[in-house]
Amino acid sequence: MSPLPRALAALAPIPQVAKAAATIPNQLLNLLFPTRCAGCGQMGELFCPACLAQVQPVPPPVCLRCGRPVASAGRCEGCAAGQFYVSAIRGAALYADPLAQAIHRFKYEGRPELHAPLGELLAGYWRGRSVTVDLVAAVPLHAKRLAERGFNQSDLLATVLCSQVQLPCVQPGVFCRTRETQQQMLLGSVERRANVQDAFAWRGPPLGGCKVLLIDDVATTGSTLEACAQALLAAGAGKVWALTVARALGGPGTAP
Repeated sequence: MSPLPRALAALAPIPQVAKAAATIPNQLLNLLFPTRCAGCGQMGELFCPACLAQVQPVPPPVCLRCGRPVASAGRCEGCAAGQFYVSAIRGAALYADPLAQAIHRFKYEGRPELHAPLGELLAGYWRGRSVTVDLVAAVPLHAKRLAERGFNQSDLLATVLCSQVQLPCVQPGVFCRTRETQQQMLLGSVERRANVQDAFAWRGPPLGGCKVLLIDDVATTGSTLEACAQALLAAGAGKVWALTVARALGGPGTAP
């Protein structure tokens, strides 16, 4: 990892995640509303050891670019024939239950606390990689969607990852979504690309050749990651990789 220029470093600190204090109000809340596993619903853990044991890695070998399983090492047919902004996409695990259930509850059922176990999956995967990056950026939400949901799941995931592996994390608002888009899960692959085209912008100082790691919850077609990478490269990034908690292997519409 190369030292960041001062102007950029000020916008991308290495986060420190504070642990919840064991106060009496918190203890009472835990008694009244006990934690339930996001995978199986059992009480006691955010994502219990039994569900964690069922998390499946993406079966190797995978395409060097898109991260989908392939018959033999190299690029899949689609990636071999195309030009892409994201150099490589990787998923920490396969998009399948119980992980898929946990991600759904994280995003759509108002459970932001699930960023902790899901972010730890990202950190565990990243520790086993040899690639290095200078900067981590989360896929941004539009302001309207952020207000509806109350949090950007990708920001929370990136914070956990960066705090655990000591990487600089771009603060919210520096990399932004400039227009409202439809939910990708409702669209086909061609529509997905059109939906997010030119929807992102970098508002910070020039990236000056930095290697950037994009973070999101799920990769399906990779259209959102491609649109983000295009904006980052236009801002001066030298290379962009992407890491998601899960990799969906089915067609469009199989993951949110």
